[in-house]
Amino acid sequence: MPFWSKSVWLNALDQSVRQTPGTLVTLILSALAFFALAVAVKGLSGALKSARAAGEETRINAILSALDQVTVGPFLTVMIATLTVTLRTHGLHLAPLPLWAKIGGVPTLLATVFVGDFIGYWRHRTQHSKWLWPAHAIHHSDTALTWFSLERMHPIDRVGSMLDTILLGALGFPDWALIGNVLIRHYYGYFIHADVPWTFGKVGWVMNSPAMHRWHHTRDIDGSGSNFATVFSVFDRLFGTYYQPGPCRAPLGVREYMGKGVIGQYLYPFQVWLGMAPSQRPAAQFTLLSETLTSAAKDLNLEKPAPAAREMI
Repeated sequence: MPFWSKSVWLNALDQSVRQTPGTLVTLILSALAFFALAVAVKGLSGALKSARAAGEETRINAILSALDQVTVGPFLTVMIATLTVTLRTHGLHLAPLPLWAKIGGVPTLLATVFVGDFIGYWRHRTQHSKWLWPAHAIHHSDTALTWFSLERMHPIDRVGSMLDTILLGALGFPDWALIGNVLIRHYYGYFIHADVPWTFGKVGWVMNSPAMHRWHHTRDIDGSGSNFATVFSVFDRLFGTYYQPGPCRAPLGVREYMGKGVIGQYLYPFQVWLGMAPSQRPAAQFTLLSETLTSAAKDLNLEKPAPAAREMI
């Protein structure tokens, strides 16, 4: 049945709606787990203070996540399934499926995640290019980064992320491994967005850490053009984009003013591309200068070893 068939889209939407209760349960369990993590790192009062500080941005992220569930999600499901089947039907895949059965389940899954992260690394670098940045800037606009910031994503950005799975399918990885790759990299994405200062010590030579990704979200700091991988830091090290001088204390977010609320987030990239971007906040330049000077003063101590309790070695 062709992907443009009405029944295909209605079926995808129906499946998405049916999955909503399960998605809500997963998000609630994730919220409880990351709140417990915050309490373990910051104490109860510190965790509550951070949650209150991120309250408004969390509200916007929740709305974007809900809209994604019933609009962008079904679209991506149909397009991934259609393109993957099309590639295999016409023999446009490199590795035959029987190959993975011989290799075994665990090695196949590890290979899929590793290659998927390599593809994601270059896709992410592309999203930081001049033309795609206006859509990707939505994800970077949280100033109080939390695990839930992963849900702040423009639909165009989500379509770009879809290419990871399509290219993996073109390489011949089995469907179950494609699903495993999405789940592992998605939930690890939650983890690296979490508000914890861990650098991972020597493990950080291989794995991405929350501190490493936090530097990626800094505003007007060297690290914001670095750390593009999701799981494996080896790609950033290999291609010269690794940056982690220590736990990140710099201000987060973007310079651009995107307007207010969810509508502003959705419209912003199109306004930029059409030359109609909203004007900068009047006090933004002075606020940015103040925060940059403050962070510069703090960064003077970044080369000193962090307290043992604040890092995972």
